Parts: sequence; structure tokens; C-alpha cells
Amino acid sequence: MGLNSRNILLAGASGLVGGLTLRRLLEHRDFSGSVFAPVRRELAISDSRLTAMKTDFTPANTDSLFGDVLGSHPALRLDAYVSCLGSTIRAAGSREAFIAVDRDLVLRLAQTAFQQGARHAVLVSSVGASRQSGTFYLRVKGEIEDALEAMGFERLDILQPGLLLGARVEHRPGEALARALAPLGNLALLGKLRRFRAIEADSVARAIVRLLEFDAPGRFVHENDSMHDLAGDRGDLT
Repeated sequence: MGLNSRNILLAGASGLVGGLTLRRLLEHRDFSGSVFAPVRRELAISDSRLTAMKTDFTPANTDSLFGDVLGSHPALRLDAYVSCLGSTIRAAGSREAFIAVDRDLVLRLAQTAFQQGARHAVLVSSVGASRQSGTFYLRVKGEIEDALEAMGFERLDILQPGLLLGARVEHRPGEALARALAPLGNLALLGKLRRFRAIEADSVARAIVRLLEFDAPGRFVHENDSMHDLAGDRGDLT
């Protein structure tokens, strides 16, 4: 199918990677489809191809997310689900709150997209994600990956970036220091450790847009080098 007329449910459009993904999609010369973005607050971008769906993300409201939209477009079918949702335990306030957003909300929206016909899912996860991980954060990310695979999408693309570089709306003090040290840190991460390198959020966004052009079925995991290749750059701070 390619990217042309794909209808996409984009979760996390007000965040760092999600916002860049939205912009890259709408700037793409071949994109003639529609983006449906569930959000709590208004987006700064206005485009005829963008439908921002205001919701408080409670289960009842996410389950009926397309109710009003389908009133105007009863034959609407989605082609892809993109999840750029992500938080930290510090920002969420507790492990339970983190799970509610990073796992439960991601999967609820995925189920909504699947019910609307989407058979391609693209997930921004994390390097090292595994449900067997001894680290809580990475274990939850691994659980999400496995749950999406079990949901029945024909194609599942999982992006596993390291530290994301870019200007966030919210302030994360620890990440600010890590971003400043990223160029030096990346030089020390060689061989198999390259996958842990920091990466520009815009490179991840461009990789997502490129992946939306692919149709071949299967489960595909994309680490640092793969994301740079998909994005069409090798600006990986080497």
C-alpha cells in the first residue's frame, strides 16, 4: 500500500517523538491519508488530514474513541496504529500510574485501532526491553511488546531507542545532564553496545514514517543503527 492513503491512529502526538512523527507525516509529499490523534489538550498543528480527538483517556472514552468520527465517516477504516506514548515512574508518580499509561493505555488504544481495521502497529519501546528483565521499567516495556504481538497485527515494528535527544515540554533534570554527555557517551559505546547509544528523537520519528510504507508481515525490532538507516541518516554522534 505504501504511505499514500493510510489512515493512522497516532498515540502520543503531544509528546516529543509523537509530535515530531505527526509533523513529519504531514510534511511528507506522498501522504494523502488521515491522522487521528487522541489528545488531552489541543495540538498546535492544524491540517485537514489531522483529526485531534479530545479525551481524558479513561477506559470508557478510549473504547468509544471513534464514536463521533464515525458519525461523519461511517466507512472509516484504519490502516496503522503508532504508539509514541511514554512516561517515567518519576513523572507518573508511582509504578501503578506508570503502568496505567505506558502499558494499559497503549494496549487499549491498540485494541481500538485493531477493531477499526488496523493491521500494522508501530511501537516506540526502549532498548533492553524484555518481560524477563530485572528492571521494572524494561519489564513493563517488554510486556507491551509481547501483548501487541499477541493481539494479531499482521506487521509489528518495535523501535528500541536509547536516550532520546530533543527538546521536551516537561523538565526531566536527570535526562538533561545525560543529553549533555551523550556525544561523549556514544563514542564509548562500540560493537554490541552501539544499540544503547542516545538518538535524536527526530531520527526516531523519521524512521517511524518510513516504516509506515512497509507491508511485509512479521515482527521486526529496530535498534539504534537500524533506526538511523530507516531515517536516512548516519548522524549517530560518531
